[in-house]
Formats: sequence, structure tokens, C-alpha cells
Amino acid sequence: MVVISGVLCGCNDWDSIALFGQEQESWLRNYGAFKFGIPSHDTINRVFSALDPEGFSTAFSQWIAHFRTGQPGEVVAVDGKRICNSYDKERSAIHMVSAFASEDCLCLGQIATQDKSNEITAIPKLLSMLDIQGDIVTIDAMGCQKKIASTIISRGADYILAVKGNQGALEEDIDYTIRLAKPESQTKDVDGGHGRIETRKCSVFTDLSYITQLKDWEKLSSIVLIESERIIKSTGETTKEKRFYISSRKDTASIFNANIRKHWSIENNLHWSLDVTFREDFSRKRKNNAAKNFNVILKVALALLGKDKSVNVSLNRKRMKALLNTEYRDK
Repeated sequence: MVVISGVLCGCNDWDSIALFGQEQESWLRNYGAFKFGIPSHDTINRVFSALDPEGFSTAFSQWIAHFRTGQPGEVVAVDGKRICNSYDKERSAIHMVSAFASEDCLCLGQIATQDKSNEITAIPKLLSMLDIQGDIVTIDAMGCQKKIASTIISRGADYILAVKGNQGALEEDIDYTIRLAKPESQTKDVDGGHGRIETRKCSVFTDLSYITQLKDWEKLSSIVLIESERIIKSTGETTKEKRFYISSRKDTASIFNANIRKHWSIENNLHWSLDVTFREDFSRKRKNNAAKNFNVILKVALALLGKDKSVNVSLNRKRMKALLNTEYRDK
């Protein structure tokens, strides 16, 4: 209670959380006896260093599930983020793999690894913790693995997986498909914001006769090609890019285009908020499980702040309002 409410009110470290608890003890006693008073910052640090991060993450996932609206076909983006200052002499910085519901704007769960390459084994474990039935799971090329595709299908969900050089044979077969097969559906849209003009063309192929390992990819139904062209208005500089995806769904090009763009919600609404609003990358929490568990606390606060629609202000201003206004904090 002390830590969650402290973070909600703008605290980002154990010292300021303990100070918040001391200054707000009478308010905190509305929600707990606090028989032995407010714990010191050292005690808080010891508790969160000792907590089992897997058990804590499981408890978080069970709690956050009550916030979901249960929209059918919601995109759940899976991606990793490095907690930059969580390294010490004996270990590298922690890499936190999270699942983010794009429409509900909620982190559904997370699992920690010591390296980005470990995402391949972490992702199936994370998905097994979550209720993703009826959802569409999107993952970048690191997660384009047969076992991950099978795990997603076994959980009652569908997948859209980016394909790059780590699946060389599959990428080559997709290249043949795009050159030799006729697209089932195509769409094009133009975005003129943020000082640039971006044109995105999406093509969907359902003729999979050129995919030699088709049976190895469970329920593979479509190949998706995204061709983008960006023009910087101020300089006229132009860049072009092609991206390939495989999917267990048979949707139109416009639906695929929208769902693939929703994958970036995890970067824009979760990772950006953790860094900019909560300054996670500046955190020096390194002892044992402290950084992993504090990442979960930040996501609890982010969920509470994000779901509150009573005021239309930034997350930082909501945190300030929670600090200054006890009625808002109670809510």
C-alpha cells in the first residue's frame, strides 16, 4: 500500500516512497493498521529485493485481468525492454518481456530475462500465464519461432509474426510467394503528420504453395507484405522499407494493416511511459529482485492512472493531483 500509493503520487525511489509514507501515515491508516508504523526505505528495499518476481508477476496478471473489457480480436503486443541501470558487477541489465493489450491500453503481464536472446524461451512462458483466448498476438522477428506460434494457437489466440533473416528459408519462400502469387487483398493509406508523409501499402497472400515448411507453422494461413515510403517534408529525404509477416488469420489487407500498426502501442504507451513518466531507465535498483519487482509496481500505477478518465491531463499531472488531492487519491 505504501509503495503503490507512493509511486502513484510521483515517487520513483525507496527514499521518497518512505518519506511519502511518513508524511501520509494518517491517510494510510484509513486502509491498514500499520501496527509497527511506516517501514524505512531499507526495509522496503529488502522486501522488494526478496519477493519472488514470478509469483509477484502472476499476482499482477490475475489482478489486471479484472480491468480488461474482453473485446474480441484485441491485439496483444509482445516485446522486450531493457532496464538500463539494473546491471551490476555480476550480471547484465535485466530485459523485461511484456504483453500489452492495445485497445485496453494495459500491460497484461511480464517476465524477466538476463539477455534479449532469451526472449525466445521467455515468450512461451509469459503467454502461458495469460488469458489471451480470442486475442491476436503480435511479436517482432525475434519471436518468429515455430514453438511460439504453436503456443499461441494452443492458448486459443491467433498470431501475426514479423519475419526476418532469423528464419532464412521461410523468408526466401515468402519472397517467392510475393513475386509469383497474386495478392488476395490490397490497401494503401497515406499519413501526413509529424513533419513527414508516409505511404503504406499492405498486400495479403493466401496462396501458400511456395511455403516449403507450411506444416511446421501451426495454422499458418496468410502472408502479409507491408511496403512503406517516408518523405521528410523539410529535406525531401525519402526512405523505403519492406516488411514480411506470417499470420494464422485470413483478414483483409486493411484489417492486417491496422493490427500490425497496433503492435507499436507497446512502445508508445508502455515503454515510453515507463521511461518518460516513471524514469525507469534512470533507476539504480540493482539488489536481487528489486528492479524486476519495481517494474511490476510501475505497471500497477500506470494501469490505475490510465484507467482513470475523470480528468483529461497527462500521467505526470495525474500523479501530482494524486499527491495533492486525497479525494482523488482515494478514488
